[in-house]
Amino acid sequence: MRHSGRANNQIRNIEFIPHFNPYAEGSCLVKFGNTHVVCTVTVEDKVPSWLKGQDKGWITAEYAMLPRAAQTRIPRETKKPSGRSQEIQRLIGRSLRAAVDLSKMPEFCFTVDCDVLQADGGTRTASITGSFVALYLAVQKLLQEGKLAENPIREFVAAVSCDICDGEAVADVDYEEDSTSQVDMNFIMTESGKIVEIQGTAEGEPFTENEFNQLLALAKGAIKQLIAKQHEVLGV
Repeated sequence: MRHSGRANNQIRNIEFIPHFNPYAEGSCLVKFGNTHVVCTVTVEDKVPSWLKGQDKGWITAEYAMLPRAAQTRIPRETKKPSGRSQEIQRLIGRSLRAAVDLSKMPEFCFTVDCDVLQADGGTRTASITGSFVALYLAVQKLLQEGKLAENPIREFVAAVSCDICDGEAVADVDYEEDSTSQVDMNFIMTESGKIVEIQGTAEGEPFTENEFNQLLALAKGAIKQLIAKQHEVLGV
């Protein structure tokens, strides 16, 4: 039995609060249990210089943890993002770009900001899952305003962490489980079941193909539930 009382395939209580920020083109406060992340989308009618003239848009992301998001204070990253933050924000950008047709949002740049208010494991997966909701809302706003001719979103995308803890594969781990796991994996997948990215590592002993398949099966089930919740909150 997991310390939380959840079954091995059971995700945490998930909550999406859309339009959390009244100033952003799209926003969402996402809660994966005690992990809370504010996701906002800013839209600008310009793209990076290397994309000019290609009739394509772009999606980029920034990620940060507030100083007291964790049990001990985290210094603010005032000069530049840490290596961890850079890696996560690039992952968020890649994940969202995989879900859209950039040619249908020409000359627009969507900047996604993910700010972790409270961390209890899975901040990157919560950020991706919540950011998609914020992105969807921003796209709908531009469609309603006539700034986009077509909906660039191809399909929904979400992410979840699945680990091997105490010899058992478990879904949507919290910090206590993640900090003591033998295998740590993050899965990003689309609604059709296509894989965007898998990040995985053995913390000690290498893991087997069978163990990987167990984690993949858990991730598929969890992501299906997460995307169903995205649909529910967006009303589509």
